[in-house]
Amino acid sequence: MDPEQKVAAVLNNTFVRPAAFYLTGFSNLPYANYYYVFLCFIYILTVLGNGFLLSLIYLGKMLHTPKYMIVFSLALTDLCGSTALIPKVLDTFLFDRRYIVYEACLSYMFFVWFFACVQSWTLVTMAYDRFVAICFPLRYHRIVTKPSVAAVLLFAWGLSLSVIACMVGLIDRLSFCGSVVVQSFYCDHGPLFRLACNDKSWNLTLAFLATVVLIGIPLILIAFTYLCISIALRRIASGAERLKAFKTCTSHLILVAIFFLPLLGTSIATMVSISNIHTNARIINSTLTHTVPSLLNPIIYSLKTEEVLNCIRRLCRNNWFHNSVSLKKITSL
Repeated sequence: MDPEQKVAAVLNNTFVRPAAFYLTGFSNLPYANYYYVFLCFIYILTVLGNGFLLSLIYLGKMLHTPKYMIVFSLALTDLCGSTALIPKVLDTFLFDRRYIVYEACLSYMFFVWFFACVQSWTLVTMAYDRFVAICFPLRYHRIVTKPSVAAVLLFAWGLSLSVIACMVGLIDRLSFCGSVVVQSFYCDHGPLFRLACNDKSWNLTLAFLATVVLIGIPLILIAFTYLCISIALRRIASGAERLKAFKTCTSHLILVAIFFLPLLGTSIATMVSISNIHTNARIINSTLTHTVPSLLNPIIYSLKTEEVLNCIRRLCRNNWFHNSVSLKKITSL
């Protein structure tokens, strides 16, 4: 046996788990700290927007409908996903704490990808809601009920949990006998498992499966629902009614484009050749994919709808009324 083959055999038989990984972040990018400050600004607005929407749905009884159960799930996912990613990114690079212990790295990876997967399937659930509303308007309230929406959302959370847990769990069988430098801004799955020096075939398979579950199947289902919607809209005689029905879908289509297009572009480029993607370009694209949709979702889809605006007015009137009654009681004493 050649010396090189002996070394390879020893490495394959030796299991090495590093104490920590090192996150590189941007490579030779001037004023990179300003970008992290920008992410901090995005996070603050995301917390305010989604927190306000969650509170509004919880307090406004008129929003306790199946549609706003889906919106509530999306807002919760956006809030949790941004919280799982951005504060740690700021701590890592603004305070130069780039070493992250092994267990924390895997937890970091799990929560970022788990909430991204849930967000993807919640967008599918929204497409299903629009599909039933336009294609079966007379049966909408019998089909889209609270139990049915709860079951669909539970399936989305359960499927995401199963796939991402398996994907992250298989990292634990890898041996990292070489570099522990992760070419990313967080413990990303692809850049991390490629550092391993033993068999990675199962990890490649799970990475492909996770991509299919996160991007492939949701996009196919959303495309199918909008194909059915377009066929149904053609049967509407009035152009004004057709336009009104289509306008109810535009906000959702914008959310789908904002979330899936950058993610799809990165995934395709990575599958073709990861070496052709500059680290900085991949980091910027990835951070915007994980953060910007969470910021824009409540603004585009929810906060400008008539139901939400009416709920805000009603809550403000009730609050003003209660304050007036309390003030009169105080002055009469």
